[in-house]
Amino acid sequence: MKTVLSIAGSDPSGGAGIQADLKTMEAHGVYGMSVISALTAQNTLGVQGVMEIPANFVKSQILSVFDDIYPNAVKIGMLPNIEVMKAVAMALDKYKAGNVVLDPIMSSTSGTELSRKDSRKYMIDELFHRCTLVTPNIPEAEAILDILKEGSGGGNNPHESLDSREKIEEAGRKIGETCGCNVLIKGGHSSFAVKKSMDYLYIADKKGGLWLKGERLDNPNTHGTGCTLSSAIASNLALGYDLEEAVRKAKEYLEKCIRAGLDLGHGRGPLLHNV
Repeated sequence: MKTVLSIAGSDPSGGAGIQADLKTMEAHGVYGMSVISALTAQNTLGVQGVMEIPANFVKSQILSVFDDIYPNAVKIGMLPNIEVMKAVAMALDKYKAGNVVLDPIMSSTSGTELSRKDSRKYMIDELFHRCTLVTPNIPEAEAILDILKEGSGGGNNPHESLDSREKIEEAGRKIGETCGCNVLIKGGHSSFAVKKSMDYLYIADKKGGLWLKGERLDNPNTHGTGCTLSSAIASNLALGYDLEEAVRKAKEYLEKCIRAGLDLGHGRGPLLHNV
């Protein structure tokens, strides 16, 4: 059986984070494992609190997994600070981990900061190039571009909104070339694709990208979609699919989870993962 490790935060309501990752992995027929980087108090209404796990203990969890059951793929989610990021980077190098998918979580859907601003640059500089794929949504991609501009001395440039296909394509190329990774910019927040779900996949080896279209479903219950998608991609990579096919299959799976129409909680509800 193929194995996948999730390094992420915990969601006690079960819709996102480690809990969503493990449900997704189970649905893909791979053996899921977890390293918890932070505890959160959250539900469908938002995030009420975050407790960071000490970096040394995050490191101990990672070593325990890799020394016993080597993962065929790694999904990385919420990393709350630089010290935890350093522990993750060390482990990726030490064990020569492959098929690493990073969901660069910077804030929750409700707007709660889940990663300190001073750690974002470290993530971009030190983690992106160690990953097979980075999966920002549009606001996260905009934030990444702002940090890259600051690093190149362009910090006074105005914030640029990714409000067109052309800008998203350029953003994918910029992030991919600068950071040395493949990039999937998720278009769920796009203002120009009303009837379709359009994600842009930049493939570094090909120095180009492609649009992956899907159905935009009328379901407000989308808590944990980013966690679910990245875990599905990691699971597909572990199963031996190439990057493009892994992403396509993950998008199809996510659409099924949303289409199932699970309706729980008083806010933005979770997905049904066992579809």
